[in-house]
Amino acid sequence: MTDAISDAPLAPLTTLRLGGPAHRLVTVTTEDELVEAVRACDTAGEPVLVLAGGSNVVIADAGFEGTVVRIATHGVERSRAGARVRVRAAAGEPWDDLVASLVADGLAGVECLAGIPGSTGATPIQNVGAYGQEVASAIRAVRVLDRRSGEVAELDPAACGFGYRSSVFKHAARHVVLGVTFELTSSDLSEPLRYAELAGALDAAPGDRAPLADVRTAVLALRRGKAMLLDPGDHDTWSAGSFFTNPIIDAAAFGRLEGRAAEVLGSGAAAPPRFPETGGRVKTSAAWLIERAGFRRGQRRGAVGLSTRHALALTNRGGATTAELLGFAQEIVDRVDERFGVRLEPEPVLVGVALRS
Repeated sequence: MTDAISDAPLAPLTTLRLGGPAHRLVTVTTEDELVEAVRACDTAGEPVLVLAGGSNVVIADAGFEGTVVRIATHGVERSRAGARVRVRAAAGEPWDDLVASLVADGLAGVECLAGIPGSTGATPIQNVGAYGQEVASAIRAVRVLDRRSGEVAELDPAACGFGYRSSVFKHAARHVVLGVTFELTSSDLSEPLRYAELAGALDAAPGDRAPLADVRTAVLALRRGKAMLLDPGDHDTWSAGSFFTNPIIDAAAFGRLEGRAAEVLGSGAAAPPRFPETGGRVKTSAAWLIERAGFRRGQRRGAVGLSTRHALALTNRGGATTAELLGFAQEIVDRVDERFGVRLEPEPVLVGVALRS
């Protein structure tokens, strides 16, 4: 564990490059150090922010008045589980590096999640997903520090409460993720392709399987085309990825959305996208709502703006503040609500800041 750094800048530790300083920053390189650091803060009654890749967080301009524990733990172990392979990875392992090694070794189950920035330990918190695949489908267990009891425990998927871009870890500080165990299939072919855009890029049909390496290459190309691969020289990638989740609403609410859309856009306009969900609910597209509310890719408000290649990514064009970013986000939320009666929800974790409900 490194010595504590006072008034440590946090903006360079996030993909948005925003946020003020931490009162104290410590970097941990082993699980024992991570547990010890968090327990010590809890005992002292000091606020704690656990940070790893910084890819899904928005930190206030005032920074964090407490201790930021930066996770830099490493280690990957593999073991056979019948016809499948279990892979246990430390929370600080870079996620895309892990995906690349699993694909190279012929292990299927996370190949569509290539190119997602951040750490392995962050993936269950957000239940990251892309191109028809969610990490929850591959998770066997999540190793955590339970801050309430002070004990280390292994949580099975049911205890993790996985949902769409959500889990029991996301909006509560009770657990610190120490490591994740995945169960994957030994195969040179991917899982069945569930996302039409990805299938098309592979010259395949939904439901087909494709070589793992080809799937990863196609996913990376699609993400690059949407500025969703980190590039220090490209301000379009200075983001937290998709800033808003795709709304999931009941059938009645979707019917009202269709009516509002026809009224606002005209009866001949295309209807809002709809994707069936469990319980008769419907998922629709946040990007569709944002663009139909009058926002365009590349649109700016001072030093922040929408990506030129992806309507869901709010970007720092250089020299921005968190207040500017949240102000533009609030403008988007309010206008979408006014026009279509749907309230967008932020996907990143907001630290010291909030949007109006």
